[in-house]
Amino acid sequence: MSEKKETVTLTDNSTGESIELPIIRPTNGIPTIDVRSLYSQLGYFTFDPGFVSTASCRSKITFLDGEQGILQYGGYPIEQLAEQSNYLEVCYLLLHGELPSAEEYAEFKNDITYHTALHEALKRFFSGFRRDAHPMAIMVGVVGALSAFYHKHKNLHDEDYRHKAVHRLIAKMPTIAAWSYRYANGLPFTYPQNHLGYAENFLHMTFSLPTEEYVPDPFFVKALDLIMILHADHEQNASTSTVRLAGSSESNPFASISAGIASLWGPAHGGANEAVIKMLVDIVESDNDVPYYINRAKDKEDRFRLMGFGHRVYKNHDPRATIIRETCHQLLEHVGKGSEYQELFDTAVEIERIALEDDYFVSRNLYPNVDFYSGIILLAMGIPLNMFTVIFAMSRSVGWISHWNEMINDPESKIGRPRQLYEGALPRDFVEIDQRS
Repeated sequence: MSEKKETVTLTDNSTGESIELPIIRPTNGIPTIDVRSLYSQLGYFTFDPGFVSTASCRSKITFLDGEQGILQYGGYPIEQLAEQSNYLEVCYLLLHGELPSAEEYAEFKNDITYHTALHEALKRFFSGFRRDAHPMAIMVGVVGALSAFYHKHKNLHDEDYRHKAVHRLIAKMPTIAAWSYRYANGLPFTYPQNHLGYAENFLHMTFSLPTEEYVPDPFFVKALDLIMILHADHEQNASTSTVRLAGSSESNPFASISAGIASLWGPAHGGANEAVIKMLVDIVESDNDVPYYINRAKDKEDRFRLMGFGHRVYKNHDPRATIIRETCHQLLEHVGKGSEYQELFDTAVEIERIALEDDYFVSRNLYPNVDFYSGIILLAMGIPLNMFTVIFAMSRSVGWISHWNEMINDPESKIGRPRQLYEGALPRDFVEIDQRS
């Protein structure tokens, strides 16, 4: 005898009609009500601005519990992955749902390594941008342009095609990101080096000069790899949802990821760590001390906010911040006193110290989040402010492509078509222009 399905009953009090809606129990997380039959049976839509209470898809990639401060990739706690894994291994996990064997990892790493070079014709594409173009503008254009180079025999339902597209995208993102920086700074393009690791290769392509030898600082390499692991995926955020929506029309993966980059570019999404540095600069350049700004942040009548504190999803603490905090302090010690940004770093440390001891912030769970620390780390590594979101995009590309691939494989997937609550004019007749008052 089959087990009875769990349901909730919704009754329309105006008509007396009722409908039973199935309850879907996830393997982990909040139970979900399936409302797909609500319109066909009762003639209603649901209203959920920002989709904050709506599950738009099924997914096995990432689990996030904001109340408990939990983030897991494929069931593995982010704390364990950050300490024991590396970015490429995390990429494999997000794509396949399992950590690779030694043989699988070697093959995957080899595939990524030997797809890092860009088509020579893309050099001319870069030259079409103004020299002062924002690197994110270049990223949006160049990633979308990849679809013009890898379009032959394109079939999204062909597993071999998807496999190649996924590997190409992950492999080429550091090259595109580095070249965006070099073009904006008038530097010659540097080709990837197959003997270097993923993060190491990016730093080499970004900062090396043809006139002298450049060896990436191992501490910087490790710090960047950690940042990339922590940003690799974050469930159904704005940019990931954008990739899924764009890809739901069976758009090619490069165009879909380009849409995700455009979404990430928004200051409310990918620009948070940049906002942290701008806040620190404003504080340093002012005539006021840190306690003055702490008090402003506590004043309900003051619009000033401490950037990099609290999180929309994490109501307890951001687990990524706990992980990255120690690396941030180690890196500042590694860079040493006398850095051109020393005053900014000292200000950040003082803000963190006061806020972590202040009942106002502690009682409201307003702890430093991952953006507070990642911005300081990137600046200490010499990465300019306008490249922060580019690093984010490079890191998140594996999450985007994993969700795109999962969606293409999902038999329940449909072209995205959100509904609306119309509040415009009622039907009316057209009036000739000379008769309008």
